[in-house]
Amino acid sequence: MNKDGTGTIIKIHKRKNYLSRKAPKLRGASYRGERLEQIIAANIDDFYIITSADEPTFNHKSLDRFLVSGESSSLHPIIVINKIDLMTDDFSNEWKNFYEKIGYKVFITSVTNNRGIEELKLSLNGKKNLFWGHSGVGKSSLLNSMFSHLNIYTQKISEQSAKGKHTTVTVTMYPIDETTFIIDTPGIREIDPYGVKKEDLSHYFIEFLPYIQECFYNRCIHEHEPGCAVLDAVEENKISLERYDSYLRILDTIEDDLKF
Repeated sequence: MNKDGTGTIIKIHKRKNYLSRKAPKLRGASYRGERLEQIIAANIDDFYIITSADEPTFNHKSLDRFLVSGESSSLHPIIVINKIDLMTDDFSNEWKNFYEKIGYKVFITSVTNNRGIEELKLSLNGKKNLFWGHSGVGKSSLLNSMFSHLNIYTQKISEQSAKGKHTTVTVTMYPIDETTFIIDTPGIREIDPYGVKKEDLSHYFIEFLPYIQECFYNRCIHEHEPGCAVLDAVEENKISLERYDSYLRILDTIEDDLKF
């Protein structure tokens, strides 16, 4: 660190992984072709997706987009449903069970009543942990609750829009001890996975994997093709309608990326 508070790059190490998304659309701008890539962070051990039970409202479709971003980057996604004091235990447990059945670790937390905070904190030990989520889900409050010395600035939810305000404005890595690091990121309004092809999307919905190889067509995109084992699994309730609907919505987004 220099005396004026700036840093100097002395060596660039090879990335073992990195997380990115499509660069957000500028208001009023029109796009032809695929949007640029925005890299969030690199060399990550665990990727924590922070959501909220309410304020802002829990949105499983957005959560699924975060999961695709993590899976397509070969990261280890972990789900946190925060602000559970704002909803019933039945609500929180329903979504916890939903995603744990798929194969994801889920924490349910509340800074207000200190629920799940210590368990979440213990899971961070000895790793570089990335926290990412929509604006207002309580990411900075969670970090302050676990590590009070960080003293990250927070704001209340906007009463007019019921959406979060951007309080973290840059990606910052905080050392907790010699082996534990927290990568705090700005809250976002939209999430579109970058670089995912239509024929590859199903590989990032992990409960689809047992059925993909059974499809009649090798390049099946599991939308309306005959002999599709994924569609059969949806019909047989082996894959949930909620997740399949998320898959189709992301698939439509990919199809909108015109190539020239």
